Amino acid sequence: MQANLIWDTQHECMPREELEQLQLERLQATLNRAYKNVTCYRTKFNELGIVPEDVTSLADLAKLPFTTKEDLRLNYPYGMFAVPLREVVRIHSSSGTTGKPTVVGYTKNDLKIWSNLVARMMTAAGVTHDDVVQIAFGYGMFTGAFGLHYGSEVIGAAVIPMSGGNSDKQIMIMQDYRSSALVCTPSYAITLAERMEQQGVDPKSLALKVGLFGGEPWSEAMRREIESRLLISATDNYGLSEVIGPGVAGECRCKNGMHIAEDAFIAEIIDPETCQVLPPGSVGELVLTTVCKEAVPMIRYRTRDITSLDYTTCECGRTMARMKKTMGRSDDMLIIKGVNVFPSQIEEVLVAIEGCQPHYQLIVDRKGALDVLEVCIEVRENTFFDEMKKQRAFLDMVGKRIDSVLGVGVTVKLVEPNSIPRHEGKADRVIDRRQTR
Repeated sequence: MQANLIWDTQHECMPREELEQLQLERLQATLNRAYKNVTCYRTKFNELGIVPEDVTSLADLAKLPFTTKEDLRLNYPYGMFAVPLREVVRIHSSSGTTGKPTVVGYTKNDLKIWSNLVARMMTAAGVTHDDVVQIAFGYGMFTGAFGLHYGSEVIGAAVIPMSGGNSDKQIMIMQDYRSSALVCTPSYAITLAERMEQQGVDPKSLALKVGLFGGEPWSEAMRREIESRLLISATDNYGLSEVIGPGVAGECRCKNGMHIAEDAFIAEIIDPETCQVLPPGSVGELVLTTVCKEAVPMIRYRTRDITSLDYTTCECGRTMARMKKTMGRSDDMLIIKGVNVFPSQIEEVLVAIEGCQPHYQLIVDRKGALDVLEVCIEVRENTFFDEMKKQRAFLDMVGKRIDSVLGVGVTVKLVEPNSIPRHEGKADRVIDRRQTR
């Protein structure tokens, strides 16, 4: 393993006592701006009888109200902005697949901070100014492509703004332009690997050396598959548009958790049911507070992502807390016959089975008083066997493996490649029909 490069040693290796003092100072400034300029926050604080001056330590953060995606929707489009619109130089939003989109803005300084946070993450993964970065995220209102684009340019790497889709052209560009870093969702990386195999493209003939994958939860089994099929180092990164976009956290080459940019974000882990803050090392829902954003500060934003935090110093020398791979979302967790089920558990099973793709959908329904779970799996074309007996044996095998992991019986259904709906490159993982019955 090459030595780990560090983009911003001053902050990434800061002693925790100094870091916490910096967090508190930035938090107090953020709270004052939010209270003064954002009606939603002023109302929330007043209802609880809290003023920003009441926060004199990081422990006081737990007294403050949470912010949710619903708050952003109710204040659509600009109600959460803490600066006049004339100071906003960029506007992004979510896809709005479940109603009004959530809208976020950036000042010039926000964009500068964002670019540098992404540069940290990319440097930690192994990207340098010598690299050619192929970005296969969709450009548009989605923050993913732009964040990685500008972070790459800050590093000094060459950027290919390929955008998403068109796998044959993606592969041609990799070959002809000698792309050395690939940016996309992990599931799309698998799609590219499969297409290369169909074309007879040997990954050894490519210049690819590192992949930066985010936008959806993925398992260690999926990492191993990507690395073995593309012959690259596959690294995880984390971000969300409501907080800033990509750049919140990312793995170094030790691959032992994603380093959170704690000088820009204060991270908490809460019990998603009781909303109580959990002790270090506990598994729960990640809550983030921005302490550098000017345009749209987020105070105790409930990400709904399930993870845990490790505050020990990493082998690479970075002192910032590391978050484990997200194991799912608190709003995606399914309770089937009294058992907690996360989509990531099923993914672990599917990735290990020859013929299955990491594109799947869970459909939960209720028959009478009983919950039933159907797992729809995209399979490679040659998996649709001519003989029904072989297909039935395959379905039984997949069902038994999932049952052994979950402890819940499931029905497995094979579906055609690319038949599961996607948005922004991500598959829609869960459909819970119980809620409509």
